[in-house]
Amino acid sequence: MTRKRLLIGGGVLVVAAIAVAIFLVWWLVIRDDSPPPVNLQEAVSTIEEEEETPAAAASPSASPAATAIATEAAATTAATEAATGESTTDAAGVEGTWTLAEGQESFVGYRVEEELATIGYKEAVGRSPTIEATITIADGQLTGVTVTADLRDLESDDSRRDGALQFQALESQRFPTATFELTEPVAVPAGLAAGEPISIEANGTLTLHGVTKAVVIPIEAVLEDGLLVVVGSIPILFADYDIAQPQSPILVSIEDNGVMELQLFLVRGP
Repeated sequence: MTRKRLLIGGGVLVVAAIAVAIFLVWWLVIRDDSPPPVNLQEAVSTIEEEEETPAAAASPSASPAATAIATEAAATTAATEAATGESTTDAAGVEGTWTLAEGQESFVGYRVEEELATIGYKEAVGRSPTIEATITIADGQLTGVTVTADLRDLESDDSRRDGALQFQALESQRFPTATFELTEPVAVPAGLAAGEPISIEANGTLTLHGVTKAVVIPIEAVLEDGLLVVVGSIPILFADYDIAQPQSPILVSIEDNGVMELQLFLVRGP
């Protein structure tokens, strides 16, 4: 093999090696695979199918007595609706107190732009599944909302970031919870009971890092398979909540603001 061919072959190998190295750096370091912002349609798509209960499997058809009771109840409902001109089924679909459903992907979290040494800009996303939530709907209005998240359980794609937030910035060891509470009732669009997505603005207070501020959170919701699915997000200016920028050798800079987001799956209580 001639020297020229060796040089050409060696050059091809070098170019290939560089291309592979660039791809690996992009895939392992630069590539931003952060979860997308909360989205009502995406949230609905994650609803886990309910398994058939043993009782349902063992009783494919109702007994004559049960059938008679159900028929009588249906007749009563129809008579009531005919007399009032209202659908009691729709009203019963949303009125009441809703709490977190088990087995669904409910969370409260954050997203913020940061610049990391040797990596560049990246959107950091952390979420805590450790939350408590209660929503009350009465007389066609959203009358109560309380959502509390344990920030000590925030988890992102980097455990170093999660550990730093325990003692810097959010200081979750010192201020372990964030809480939103509704302060003004808001009308609930009639379409919610019919399974239509709705959008409302919830006026309330947000307590974060020991500071309480009045906020307005845009909320989207839909009734799906007996679950009330709710998503919402709000921009947060860190200075408003006395949150200082974290310090780290790998952290070059971080935006002075971020987004708090939530995704809730709720079931109506008895």
